[in-house]
Amino acid sequence: MQPRVKPSNPNFSSGPCAKRPGYDVSQLDLSVLGRSHRATIGKNALKKACLDTAKILGLPEGYRVAVVPASDTGAMEMAMWSMLGQRPVDVLYWESFGQGWATDINKQLRLDNVNTISADYGKLPDLSQVNSDHDIVFTWNGTTSGVKVPNADWIDDDRQGLTFCDATSAVFAQPLEWEKLDVITYSWQKVLGGEGGHGMLILSPRAVERLESYTPDRPLPKIFRMTKAGKLIEGLFLGATINTPSMLCVVDYLDALNWVESVGGVKATNQRCDDNLSVLENFVASREWIDFLAEHENTRSNSSVCLSLDLTPEQVKAMVNLLDQEEVAYDIGAYRDAPAGLRIWCGATIEKANLEALMPWLDWAYAEVKK
Repeated sequence: MQPRVKPSNPNFSSGPCAKRPGYDVSQLDLSVLGRSHRATIGKNALKKACLDTAKILGLPEGYRVAVVPASDTGAMEMAMWSMLGQRPVDVLYWESFGQGWATDINKQLRLDNVNTISADYGKLPDLSQVNSDHDIVFTWNGTTSGVKVPNADWIDDDRQGLTFCDATSAVFAQPLEWEKLDVITYSWQKVLGGEGGHGMLILSPRAVERLESYTPDRPLPKIFRMTKAGKLIEGLFLGATINTPSMLCVVDYLDALNWVESVGGVKATNQRCDDNLSVLENFVASREWIDFLAEHENTRSNSSVCLSLDLTPEQVKAMVNLLDQEEVAYDIGAYRDAPAGLRIWCGATIEKANLEALMPWLDWAYAEVKK
């Protein structure tokens, strides 16, 4: 029978993601609106976004944080275009976004000495193939496959190259081993449910050294430039953004950071994601018609949870549309390049009770399209 109880918030999209519980846009500090981002009030808000991020994430001493243009994509592109080329590159991918970085490295940057290490959806590539003398480019959590790296043990402590980590659906959801990472990027619209259009770029001291000692033999657009006269533009990491940001989005991000602190910090948001994943794990374990796309439990994402079903692609689409029409789950179809299935966001802003309410609806919708 059709369930009676619906999730109080049906927003299970994998990006932009649900706003935090209790979110109210009218409660944001709007004093920065209508003011220049170069004015003291604007710079202070942007500086606070950078410094609070470093504090809440517990970044090691010397790591720098900047707000940059064009979401996680912009952050990754400016890092790759500014720093890659000094050493050979190992680029790993097992889903759509990682494959995009491999394409850019091979076909746009056209670097020599690129080793592409890949795997199909649901799997991880052979991480033992990575050479610590090379620069390494990878996604920590495959947003479109639901497959993550289980840890950073495969990255050498005494590596000579830099690690470039797209962590957009991992930061605030999974513990990251910062000392193993030199360039980290993410966007506000994932685990914290922030607004789109802005990226976060985190650099280790080793990454800064690369920027100051290596000048790539290619033109760099203005929004990619992080050095001047061979020195890091320190202002970028203190609120002096390259281009004009949306200050409304900035204060929205600050609100999200305040919420993280209010629930117990990043360990608490990681736990919220784990608790949400457990709802899906219990559901899948008791049903034969649904399974995780990730082949191994230790590589299973706790934020972008991807599921395969014993349905045709047409039936999967019908199931997704049915859940949308009933207003119990929005935007949960698999990513366009991924195998047909469901992708249910379980990030920290999703409340466990809403996932629990959704599960009977999955049973019902499956039965409806299987008739």
